[in-house]
Amino acid sequence: MTNIRLLLKYFAPYKWSAVKNILYNILSALFALLTFTLIKPFLTVLFSPAGTVVNNPGPFHLNSVYIEAFSKYYLSVFIDKNGQSGALMLVVIIVIGASLFKNGFIFLANNCMAFIRSSTVRDLRRKLYDKILRLPLSFFTDARKGDVMTRISNDVQEVEISVMSSLTMMFRDPILILVFVIYLFVSSYELTLSALALLPVSAWLIGRASRTLRSSSLMGQQNLGRLLTIVEETLTGLRIVKGFNAEEKMKAQFSESNEKYAKVFKRVIRKAYLASPISEFLSTIVVMILMYVGGNLVLHGSGNMTPPSLIVYLVVFSQIIQPAKNITTAYFAIQKGMASIDRIDQVLDAEETITEKENAISVRGFKDSIEFRGVWYAYNNEPVLRDINLKIRKGQTVAIVGKSGAGKSTLADLLPRFMDSDKGSILIDGVDIRDLKIKDLRYLMGIVSQQPILFNTSFKENIAFGVETADMEKVENASRIANAHDFIMETDQGYEYYVGESGNKLSGGQRQRISIARAIMANPPILILDEATSALDTESERLVQDAILNLMKSRTSIVIAHRLSTIQHADLIVVIDEGRIVETGTHTELMTKHDGFYSKLHSFQAI
Repeated sequence: MTNIRLLLKYFAPYKWSAVKNILYNILSALFALLTFTLIKPFLTVLFSPAGTVVNNPGPFHLNSVYIEAFSKYYLSVFIDKNGQSGALMLVVIIVIGASLFKNGFIFLANNCMAFIRSSTVRDLRRKLYDKILRLPLSFFTDARKGDVMTRISNDVQEVEISVMSSLTMMFRDPILILVFVIYLFVSSYELTLSALALLPVSAWLIGRASRTLRSSSLMGQQNLGRLLTIVEETLTGLRIVKGFNAEEKMKAQFSESNEKYAKVFKRVIRKAYLASPISEFLSTIVVMILMYVGGNLVLHGSGNMTPPSLIVYLVVFSQIIQPAKNITTAYFAIQKGMASIDRIDQVLDAEETITEKENAISVRGFKDSIEFRGVWYAYNNEPVLRDINLKIRKGQTVAIVGKSGAGKSTLADLLPRFMDSDKGSILIDGVDIRDLKIKDLRYLMGIVSQQPILFNTSFKENIAFGVETADMEKVENASRIANAHDFIMETDQGYEYYVGESGNKLSGGQRQRISIARAIMANPPILILDEATSALDTESERLVQDAILNLMKSRTSIVIAHRLSTIQHADLIVVIDEGRIVETGTHTELMTKHDGFYSKLHSFQAI
């Protein structure tokens, strides 16, 4: 019931479309009922003797007996004047007209439903994508990319099916059933009560068949997530897969995951396919019971049931069978879709640890210093940073060095609030960064990472990614400073050339220079350079290093480096080991400590 309320919450912005849908469905149900009830006058015309005029029913009374007598009287008058063929033609024309209106209103109702359906799914995908952008980086440390992609694609698609089914169930079929059941009660309450007495048995059988469908569907979506993760990892690491002759190993992993998904999927589909046969079999039983009971009523002359009335009753009742089957199928689909809603909710309800205060302070520039005061950070209860105290003055170049896993990148990630410290505080110009507007804080910083992240668009769009408008003169100036202009102009389309997925049409050095040009274009006062040259060859490193030096001019820079030769010019070198700052000073000062940590690292690299 909670998840049905969730669906209704998504429908809320489109409530007027839902109201129109209900209105059109009511009108289509009434015209459908008119179409089928005209079978009775048709039979009356065929089997009544010509020229017999029924008595006038007299003054108007709002009840079924008067309406039936009224219709019989005027039909007999029409037959008397125009003959039986003319009366049949009249009935046919009325049926065609009623059918036209019925189907016209069905189209209008479905048109409203299509709008609600597409809009709801669009909103759900947007909410998911917006949430993904707001979640902290730590969320994606545990979450597989393939699984996240499954939730925003397949799970949302599954919800679309359940949304459509639930809309049908809530807005169309119950209305149709209600209108027809009212008519059936008016026609013969004895027969209708006999039919309704069988409903609890039907509901029990359907509920038993669908009980495990939700858990099976959840397992299937999880397996599909793992399957897509293997595909994503294969495409990303295809060079390594081929280089290590690991094709058979990856085939085995994929086949195993694919087989698991196929087994679960088969189980889910098998259970879903039970809906139609069960409902049809139960409907057949009910119709046969009604035929037997109704036939006896006609044979014994009980009530007002006549052969034409019984035929019309059975025809109208048969029209309830399909909507009832639709509701059963929709119920199974909703149970299947609820598993996807649960998975989507896991993302939508995930804790947003990086939040902005209500009265956050706006900041437009960097004036004095960055300060870490007693900063601690732990991942899965394992301390990564321990009691970090560090002050960086404006205009300084501060290098952070240490062994892999010492906490260097984590220290840099805390500054733009990709994650928040567990204890202590980080201040910019004396203000805690948690008191600042997140967008303003990140506008102060430009980031160049070890693995340059480029998007499958043009050089121009990649370089101007961090600004609202791409001024071509500024783009070219940024690329010249980053030593990227020459190789950009060597391509066929210059700055409009598409770099491929993740920049795969470029070399490592070229990708890095484009990411440096992007940072130059953003023109931030604070730079974070996370091992920006560690994965490059000597020539590319020199070009990138020159670009970095151009970028660092008149800026405050935090440089994370493995190669100590690249940071000897730094104003301050901070040495981190096991999450603690163990040494600070310039290159010259630290080299004088022959037993110091930095001196040992330097000697290892010299060797």
